[in-house]
Amino acid sequence: MSAALMMLLAAHAAGPETAVDAERAFYRAAQTDGQWTAFRRFATDDAVMFTPQPVRAQEVLPKKDPPIAVQWWPAHSYVSCDGTVAVNTGPWVRPNGSGYFSTVWERQADGHWKWVMDHGDGLSAPRPLPEEPKVRRAACKFPRGKVVGVTFGEEPGEHGQGISDDGTLAWIWRVRPDGSRTFTARLWNGRKFETVVRDEVAAPAAS
Repeated sequence: MSAALMMLLAAHAAGPETAVDAERAFYRAAQTDGQWTAFRRFATDDAVMFTPQPVRAQEVLPKKDPPIAVQWWPAHSYVSCDGTVAVNTGPWVRPNGSGYFSTVWERQADGHWKWVMDHGDGLSAPRPLPEEPKVRRAACKFPRGKVVGVTFGEEPGEHGQGISDDGTLAWIWRVRPDGSRTFTARLWNGRKFETVVRDEVAAPAAS
């Protein structure tokens, strides 16, 4: 048996790629190929970032990679029951700072994942990192045969949101007029939607 065939069979036996696998591959590409090169490669065409206003990542990502890429690791991964959408969150560090990130991933037609929203903020110290990412999947139990619709309420400012095909993982970002923003992800637990990620980013300091 050829080495290539053995590798193919091993990959098949390991099961489909997970959102944690995608996050780790994204990280490795940033370290080996360049930070912004990896960001572009792993993003969808309409992926969103914040500057602090929402912008299309593919249009604003720098062409030149920094000499040292940011380092980050998934600490928690929340996945829809059907496995089509995931939200990963965890710490990042770089030579002059640390913080956290939250990234929304969507499974593509070829089975691989790409990110559709990425954001984060600085912290005085990075968030704790478990030895292995804590993965939580939405419940696949649906009273009355379907998921009860999720609501996020109303707030001023621009927003974008999404939901998995089966309706078990929903997320929304909001940017207020002052540039502050929130990101919220809610996971179906079999009885109701539970908020599993709630990020608050302050407005940028006045220049």
